[in-house]
Amino acid sequence: MISQTDRNILRDLAKKQMEYAHSEANQENIRQWYRHNAAKPGRPLLHLEMWTFAQEIIPERLRCEGEKARTIETALYRNFLNRELFQDDFPVPDYFPITNDPQLIHFGLPVTRQHAKNSTGHKFDHHIHDLEDDFHKLGESIILPPASNIEEAALLEDIFGDILPIKKVMNCLYSVPTQDLVHIMSMETMYVSMLEYPELFHKMMQKYVANTSQFYRYLESQGLQTTNGNETLGQGSWCFNNELKSTSNLKSTDVWGYMDSQETAAISPAMFKEFIFPYYQEISSNFGMLSYGCCEPIHAIWDDSISKLPNLRKASVSPWCDIDFIGERLRGSGIIFHRKPTATILGVGSNLDEEVLRKYIKETLIAAKGCILEITQRDVYTINNDIKKAKRYVEIIREEIENHW
Repeated sequence: MISQTDRNILRDLAKKQMEYAHSEANQENIRQWYRHNAAKPGRPLLHLEMWTFAQEIIPERLRCEGEKARTIETALYRNFLNRELFQDDFPVPDYFPITNDPQLIHFGLPVTRQHAKNSTGHKFDHHIHDLEDDFHKLGESIILPPASNIEEAALLEDIFGDILPIKKVMNCLYSVPTQDLVHIMSMETMYVSMLEYPELFHKMMQKYVANTSQFYRYLESQGLQTTNGNETLGQGSWCFNNELKSTSNLKSTDVWGYMDSQETAAISPAMFKEFIFPYYQEISSNFGMLSYGCCEPIHAIWDDSISKLPNLRKASVSPWCDIDFIGERLRGSGIIFHRKPTATILGVGSNLDEEVLRKYIKETLIAAKGCILEITQRDVYTINNDIKKAKRYVEIIREEIENHW
């Protein structure tokens, strides 16, 4: 169902991806990721996440006519365009990945939402309105096996498999309990439940942990875990490492996991320690290594909670973090200072304020001195259709690293 013209376009792109993957620059980049993820000193690694503004970059490049071909063409561009346009530390894979992730429906309650017209705005349809009244709705979790992708793999193999291998992958183990809770109850309900029904809240969290553990055992029994290389670690990072097993039949303790709890940023550190952290700690014990945090300010819960995670390797340092505090805590710890700069410098306005950017990055470099530093620019939903602006953004960060690291 792919025309010969479209096949030729896709094959050319597959060749281009493989050329990038095999280039010495990319091979050195991958060596740097292995070094970096081992928490060994060296240059900070930098990644500008493109997927949030890809709609301003990829569509104009598409040459295929057929709808299916254009979908594949888009996926190919996503595999190498970062390196081509921005020269960040995006590692180009030497294969075409097909995600092989199963799905866990927590408590058997499907997540549904209503979307605003012509907007990304949405709201969730909540199952739990009062934890005591609705506790009976919290049933057993449901595991949905990976969707069959045999036909998809065969199609891709037929088009360009002789150029670019097709590989089924599973990304990092991803567990975000409080996010899952606010998908089935409002944040207000979650907060109030800790106060009004503390015993029920703990019971709910215990059930969540048990179901998550069951899910990981399922992954092990099916041989689905493959995350110790170029698979994504979440938050714009990758799983490269030599410390964990890379063979088949991996257990959850052989791979890298990710967790965050943005939804509890407004509760006290004491409440986090009592109601949330014990369950995060139990789930994280399933992982070989852990990357923690998204946009929440982790400094407030660092000493009494997050620092107690023995397998923690990356800690997210968001724009709302006290970077000096976190830098002091991570210096010499073997935990990577994973900086997430504010999105406004690149994403707001048509012109890049280079002076503001340099000052901001210099502050990060000073705070992270003596740490293992990684910088991931996330949540930029527009670059005002200006690729040169985004490329310059990366260049300036590299210049500041060169001058101040």
